[in-house]
Amino acid sequence: MTTQTLTAASVLQGRKTLAQRLQSQLHARPWLSPAVVLVAAYVVFSLVNPRFAEPGAQSLLIQQTAVVAALAIGQTLIILTAGIDLSVGAITILAMMVTAKAAAENGLSGPMALLLGLGVGLGAGLVNGALVTRLSLPPFIVTLGTLSVFTAITLIYTGGTSIQANALPGLLSWTGESFAVGEFRITVGVVLVLAMYGVVGFALSQTAWGQHVYAVGDDPEAARLSGVSARRVLLSVYLAAGLIYAIAAWVLIGRAGAASPNALTDANLASITAVVIGGTSLFGGRGALIGSLLGALIVQSFTLGLALAGVDDHYRLLAVGALVILAVSADQWIRKARA
Repeated sequence: MTTQTLTAASVLQGRKTLAQRLQSQLHARPWLSPAVVLVAAYVVFSLVNPRFAEPGAQSLLIQQTAVVAALAIGQTLIILTAGIDLSVGAITILAMMVTAKAAAENGLSGPMALLLGLGVGLGAGLVNGALVTRLSLPPFIVTLGTLSVFTAITLIYTGGTSIQANALPGLLSWTGESFAVGEFRITVGVVLVLAMYGVVGFALSQTAWGQHVYAVGDDPEAARLSGVSARRVLLSVYLAAGLIYAIAAWVLIGRAGAASPNALTDANLASITAVVIGGTSLFGGRGALIGSLLGALIVQSFTLGLALAGVDDHYRLLAVGALVILAVSADQWIRKARA
């Protein structure tokens, strides 16, 4: 073997090692890729239009991200178990309309109406979880069916009419109230969503339940042999997701200033996009909740940044679609390296 051949082989070996190191870092830190993309987006959009970095624009961006970021928490839990939830928006709207109508038309107090809405979210999560675990149906099929069921129930219950915020108790629109943090305006709903990220993130990273969620998503059979009840874990995940969607409904009432059965038309796609761009694998078992928050911020940053740059909204869809494809391709690359 010539000296030149040995040198070339050494270089190739060095490149392979570098690639393996990168794959290892991305596998251990799923939030790393979206963090880099978010920083790059902020730099580019701030250079293109300095208004993007102004406190007013950033306050608006944060407030508009809150609902999708909340929905992404529940979607992340389900995707971590190798499932997917297409009924995100339908559950949220059902919980929101039951909460609002119970308070505005049935005379329930704010706390009682809110508890009723949370119960609706839990009930919807229980239906999804029971169908997935007891009948062993694919989550895609189950949630595709319940998407129609919950939407139909909402329209039958409300007659398709909206309820304005002035007809609701103060507690239900409280999440829309804002306060100053320096030059920024932050709403109570944003604080509530960040608190949910803290609680669920702690449960995923620091508790046995969180380890079981990852184990069931990564290899259900191996998890079963280790003594983990996949059915119980899956049911708990769907229950938690339903409760989170109901809390997101509360945040949505404050953000929108009304309760409408026609809101959140793109909730399913938005929540899945945020989770995938955030580095959570669609094949389950790998991901971090903070990545979903970054993913939601990336999508909203592209929306605001391109709007301020005067770019047609169609190009935002194109950019977000390209990011999703890149994120899934990167996930495939990382998983191959792991194998």
